Amino acid sequence: MKKTYYLFNPGILSRRDNTLKFIPVNEQGQHLQPRYLPVEGVEDLYVFGSLEANSSLYNFLGKNNIGVHFFDYYENYSGSFMPKDQLLSGRMLLAQTGHHTDNAKRMLIAGNFIEGAFFNMIKNLKYYDKRGKDLEPVIENIIRYGTGIEKAQKIDELMGVEGNMRRTYYEGFNLIINDFEMGNRSKQPPGNEVNALISFGNMMCYSQCLRAIHQTQLNPTISYLHTPGERRYSLALDISEIFKPILVDRVIFKVLNKKILQEKHFDKSLNRCMLNETGKNYLCRVSKNGWAKRSSTGA
Repeated sequence: MKKTYYLFNPGILSRRDNTLKFIPVNEQGQHLQPRYLPVEGVEDLYVFGSLEANSSLYNFLGKNNIGVHFFDYYENYSGSFMPKDQLLSGRMLLAQTGHHTDNAKRMLIAGNFIEGAFFNMIKNLKYYDKRGKDLEPVIENIIRYGTGIEKAQKIDELMGVEGNMRRTYYEGFNLIINDFEMGNRSKQPPGNEVNALISFGNMMCYSQCLRAIHQTQLNPTISYLHTPGERRYSLALDISEIFKPILVDRVIFKVLNKKILQEKHFDKSLNRCMLNETGKNYLCRVSKNGWAKRSSTGA
């Protein structure tokens, strides 16, 4: 079974026969013990530190269908190296474009994305409501906003419905999470531990959705809920809306309520809050499915 590997340290990545060799580098520039990754067992690489590699290495990764996702110092998604498209289809591209330009078809697809997100948000809240968290008022408000999905006539209206549901849903986080306060949603930069986890998890979910799209004939730049942009794969944003409550939020509730992550796992300097290397490592080890697949290196 192939795994996703997370490279938290800066380092040097090279090929050694049919194995990937990663040499972590510490803050003093010293080379640490190399890690060897059999190429047939690698699905993706997530790079959080500076990576030194050459073009022959990327040719090798491309031939073995291994994607590489890059994140900057502040954990913002920077971009991806993706293997050559092998499933390109002109017919699919035309159909996908046609559904984007046809308002009725686009609204139907975009509405389904929000319906999926709505279902999973309610599912999370009901789970914790049954465990004494008193989330019924939050659930009722989200259901009330959810009635606007079918009534919406424009994408902007759908986005407004989604925004209201998401804002109300986040109000429930303070009731679900025991020892941390979320406050208002803050992104760039995250203002506290909960917001830091949401931002980090959402980026990981986005990357996994992008990778899944790449394994189909769909074009990741043609989207329906989010407006297509020149510098982002907006279809991955659409699809990730469905999965964020399940793949991200449930992990957040688990690692905080079970005290797997604590204040010591966050860096709060420079008026921002981010996971430190140990925190990222723990978080990526917790989830056994989805955006965190049990393996990390260079931590």
